[in-house]
Amino acid sequence: MLWNLYIENIAVAKQLEIQFRDGFTVLTGKTGAGKSIIIDSLLLLCGAKNAKELIRSGEDRALVSAIFSVNDAAKSKLAELGYEPDENGEIELSRAIGADGRSTAKINRRTVPLSVLRDIAPALISIQTQSERNDFADRSTYTGLLDSFSDAEELLSEYKTHYDSLTDLRGQIANLKKAMTQREMMLDILKYQKKEIDSAKLSADDEEEKLIRLRTKLRSIEKVSKYSSVVSKALAYSEKGATAAYLMERAEAALEQLSDVVEDADDMISRLRSYRYEIIDIAERVKDALDDGDIGDPAAKLTQVESRLTVIERMKKKYGETIAEIKAKRTEIASQIADLEDGDFRISELEKQLSEAEDKAYAVAREITSKRQTAAERLSAEIIESLKFLDMPKVRFRISVMPMKDGAKPLFKADGIDDVDLLISVNTGEELQSLGKVSSGGELSRITLAIKSALAGKNDSGTIVFDEIDAGVSGGTSERIGMMLDKLSKAAQVISVTHSSQIASIADCHLLIEKSEIDGRTESSVREITGDERTAEIARIIGGIDVTEKQKAAAREMLNKNNK
Repeated sequence: MLWNLYIENIAVAKQLEIQFRDGFTVLTGKTGAGKSIIIDSLLLLCGAKNAKELIRSGEDRALVSAIFSVNDAAKSKLAELGYEPDENGEIELSRAIGADGRSTAKINRRTVPLSVLRDIAPALISIQTQSERNDFADRSTYTGLLDSFSDAEELLSEYKTHYDSLTDLRGQIANLKKAMTQREMMLDILKYQKKEIDSAKLSADDEEEKLIRLRTKLRSIEKVSKYSSVVSKALAYSEKGATAAYLMERAEAALEQLSDVVEDADDMISRLRSYRYEIIDIAERVKDALDDGDIGDPAAKLTQVESRLTVIERMKKKYGETIAEIKAKRTEIASQIADLEDGDFRISELEKQLSEAEDKAYAVAREITSKRQTAAERLSAEIIESLKFLDMPKVRFRISVMPMKDGAKPLFKADGIDDVDLLISVNTGEELQSLGKVSSGGELSRITLAIKSALAGKNDSGTIVFDEIDAGVSGGTSERIGMMLDKLSKAAQVISVTHSSQIASIADCHLLIEKSEIDGRTESSVREITGDERTAEIARIIGGIDVTEKQKAAAREMLNKNNK
């Protein structure tokens, strides 16, 4: 729901902050007070085209921001788009406009492209005006709208599995047929690649790492030989002179002779023996480093290693970043060769699998169609009743669900096989036509209200805004519209800019928009009114400039009738 709206330097609004509540809220005020500022500001947050003419005269920048609390449906949609509410379950949208026409959009104070606002806004707010594009103008949304009423989620999930399968099979068949048109050339290329990889005789995945270590050793073999020999001979393996191990062994023997004289001699002998074993171990490990493998001629061995590394590097440039990837590529190439050599059979097998996948998808799609058609009848009847209640007695409305064909075969789409359309005829004698082609205006606003009421609780938008939905209708019709707005507000937050006393008297919350002169400039303000102030405002709407006691009495009667 929309909790907070902040407007700065939009038309006559210098600084305007509005706190909204849930339920049904109306905004009223005299002509020119600034009611349109609210709608224009919200449209800017929905990604409307930059309107620098909205910037307050004399200012070089305007700002609009809104804080929404996010319900589960919106949270899921926002997650799909890559945006999450904060720890309080809220999300902030903001839009700044410069006098140069440049615009900056932000979500939770993070700059985003304007297109992202357009994508996210429908999950949070729906705005119906007399001139803006209607929520139901886009025919591509009709199937999803009907599905939210038909409770076909499980079937749609099952269908998606089959649809993904047949889409994958179609892709495989198309790729294989394309490859078959150039089979001989592709076979030559693939066989050459396979032969080249095979000629490299790659085996262990870590061969390259081992070769690199050996190359490092060979490049420093002289140094290794010299210092390994020094360590080995000094510690344990010298034909000339006494080694450390030999001298320590002599010391052990001497200590044994002194065991009766020197205190703790046995402990010292044990420690010396342990040290001697450590020294011998170090000498052996260094000697092993020198004697590891049959290197033979180091120069020749180095040339051999460099040559092998060159072969591996050439394979990596062509087939993968590691030996494991090159071997995997070889397996893939072998599979492609097999497919091409037996391509006709493979295509036949895939087409058989595709036919089976289509049969499975079609069986589920027909169940979905049946559910949609049943739901369409119920939803159409509810909408017609609502439209009649809204004083549109001549209206005809029908939700059309028509399975589509591609020749004799069903035409599969991601959401089934159906073409869903909302058909309406407002006047007697007119043909039914798609709702998206109906002209905007009061009738379209009422149609929108009827549809949204029928789908109450199933809309993604938690906030629904109507701008002058009462335009061009009688008082009786206005009262009916107000009753339906009130009903809708039990499932969503409803905000209505209105000139109707009947609608205003039904709302849970009444916001008054006023303008005044401050420091020689006109400024708008918004505040909630209750009690006598609300009675006076509704009387003003009834009577105009000079409000009479009878009009005040009528206003009180309206409020009492609606328990407001």
